[in-house]
Amino acid sequence: MQSNDVRTFLHCAVPTVAAGVIAVAVGGMVTGGKGAIGGALGAVIVMIFMGIGLFALQRTARSLPHLFQAMGLMLYTTQLLVLAIILALFKHTTLFDLPTFAFSVLAASLVWILAQARAHMKAKIFYVDPDSAGSTS
Repeated sequence: MQSNDVRTFLHCAVPTVAAGVIAVAVGGMVTGGKGAIGGALGAVIVMIFMGIGLFALQRTARSLPHLFQAMGLMLYTTQLLVLAIILALFKHTTLFDLPTFAFSVLAASLVWILAQARAHMKAKIFYVDPDSAGSTS
């Protein structure tokens, strides 16, 4: 794994963890302990899904760059479908507060996506190798 991959992951993970902490605090204040559990579980699920997706996209970009855009669209669609399935599976649970869980998933997902877009825009990634321009050997 390259250093810019880890940097991108950290730039996405840190704000998402902060959003998760806020979701736990708000869920705990509004609905008690079950809300805090729902907020924490939602943030953890988003971190796992989006982290796996980020590493899968980075690996695809290196090995199969011509499939990068299609892989990204397929990955995000699959992530949304799996999250919908998880919401449907936990529809009647009493372990945690489902609305708090759903709002936590939504908030953490939005924070991750915005942080990923910001990290990509701030990254200094060369599309031309500057060392090859000067060498004629």
